[in-house]
Amino acid sequence: MAEDRGGSRRLAALSLAALGVVYGDIGTSPLYAFRQCFKPEYGLAPTPDTVYGVLSLIVWSLVLVVSVKYLCYIMRADNQGEGGILALLASILRTRPPAILIALGLFGAALLYGDGVITPAISVLSAVEGLEVAAPALRHWVIPVTLVILFLLFAFQKRGTAGVGAVFGPVMLVWFSTIAALGAVWIAHEPSVVWAINPWHAVRFFVGHGLAGFLVLGAVFLAVTGAEALYADMGHFGRRPIRLAWFAVVLPALLLNYLGQGALVLHEPDAVQNPFYRLAPWWFLYPLLAIATLATIVASQALISGAFSLARQSVRLGYSPRFTIIHTSREEAGQIYIPEINVALMVGCLLLVVSFGSSDRLAAAYGIAVTGTMAITTVLFYVLARHRWRWSAARAGGLAGTFLLVDLAFFGANVVKIREGGWVPLVIAGGAFLLMTTWKRGTELLRFIFSQTSMPLDRFIAMIETVRPPRVPGTAVFLTAHPEGTPLVLVHHLKHNKALHEQVLILSIITADVPEVSDETRITTEAMTEGLFRVQAAYGFMESPDVPDVVRRCCDLGVRGNPEETSYYLGRARLLTEGPSRMWKWRKLLFAFMARNARSATEYFSIPPDRVIELGARVEF
Repeated sequence: MAEDRGGSRRLAALSLAALGVVYGDIGTSPLYAFRQCFKPEYGLAPTPDTVYGVLSLIVWSLVLVVSVKYLCYIMRADNQGEGGILALLASILRTRPPAILIALGLFGAALLYGDGVITPAISVLSAVEGLEVAAPALRHWVIPVTLVILFLLFAFQKRGTAGVGAVFGPVMLVWFSTIAALGAVWIAHEPSVVWAINPWHAVRFFVGHGLAGFLVLGAVFLAVTGAEALYADMGHFGRRPIRLAWFAVVLPALLLNYLGQGALVLHEPDAVQNPFYRLAPWWFLYPLLAIATLATIVASQALISGAFSLARQSVRLGYSPRFTIIHTSREEAGQIYIPEINVALMVGCLLLVVSFGSSDRLAAAYGIAVTGTMAITTVLFYVLARHRWRWSAARAGGLAGTFLLVDLAFFGANVVKIREGGWVPLVIAGGAFLLMTTWKRGTELLRFIFSQTSMPLDRFIAMIETVRPPRVPGTAVFLTAHPEGTPLVLVHHLKHNKALHEQVLILSIITADVPEVSDETRITTEAMTEGLFRVQAAYGFMESPDVPDVVRRCCDLGVRGNPEETSYYLGRARLLTEGPSRMWKWRKLLFAFMARNARSATEYFSIPPDRVIELGARVEF
């Protein structure tokens, strides 16, 4: 009985935490989603038939996209408990998919960077716009206040989310309780609005409004943005807490609020200009503004943290140069801070707020990034279901085809917004995709060049046996990406210094296509002759490598030596872009620029800088 109570308490705690981290984005959509459906370009008047049709579309979008697609099916496509499009792509890589599928997965991940820039901007801006309702005279303060809040939000990232994260769940619980209560009050005024849950109203809406009925899907989709977060954050909480939070709190609160906004507009058609804040009585406007601002900060934090995690996964999978990754919590390995990504997101958010000036205009830039990612996730899900789960083509195709039909309908409705602002996430994604593919291609070329010039290890050992160089006390570690060959740095070291340490560790860091690798299987060692050891250390794409820790573990496995007196030898290559044309010249220059500005291997591998020796080399590629 006590164990049951303990398990229930843990489930409740995880569900509460999931409210803050997972549901911040989709939970703040009522601030702008419903009103966007009645923008002038759609030509929809707030008549009863139109209000019922739009509400029905929103209700069934929440049910089909979030409840059915993500919670029932997509979340089953995990990679050892981890979710997200890169985790899904890593699972598929085991099946050796065609290059086009890998590129598609990478572009879907790149689109999430666009989402990470837009979400904080539109969320905070839509909350602060409540000032226009509470005090119209303060309208000119909306942009400055939004900029200040966003700047402070990004400035505090380096302090970590451990402290603030403790209040994320309670803040969002207050938020969902508040919006549910506000909606319920107006539903009580207009009970007939509950019949909007009948899907027939959505069908009649499409039939009656033709093209406008289809295009309004671009605004309806705003109600389900953030659904990808359910999948991406699965590893932090697990399926059950996320599902419990959705069905027990989030979905009922969202339905009550959207139906309440519809009831308000049926009663007061002029309220369609900002129905969310008009739900509240005048005396509650300022408290609601404060709660909404806090909720949007939570929603923004979730996307910012997600961008950090995405960047780390990209590095570990070989699609990005090394970043400065700072762990902000001793307890939670997933709480990290990446200054380079933080600055890029901050500059992008501030520019968007200044450029677009209102959440209405910014909404045009929002949907295309998320719809694109959702459609790509569906395609990857089909491949996984066919090749990993061995589903039949009919079963996998029927389910994925249904999901893709909905995704493409939303995507098509958002494509028309490209000129109005939809180009923004596409440009961001295109830039991120170019950088990721350039880095991957460049590192593969360098690896090929080094493998061609690398001396086989058995030849190197034979040379040592012949030359018999002096051996100095201690242990030296040489890092290499090619465990089968001799590191170029080791060859140069022997050539120039004419000596070797008593023990030499040739260490390769391997990135596994799983989120984490168990300590029992992390390290493999192979003792060679002449005091040489070949060591491989495997890390998951959610982990950060620690070379000194690997050396300590090697000592526990039989390697003699003191980890505190070990020397680390690293190579620093100067890239010359005048070599054979294996890449376009401009891409070579871009890769060389990225390599020069990448975080040093010393910092990335947590190597003490006072025990590092670097040897340079010039490489034509």
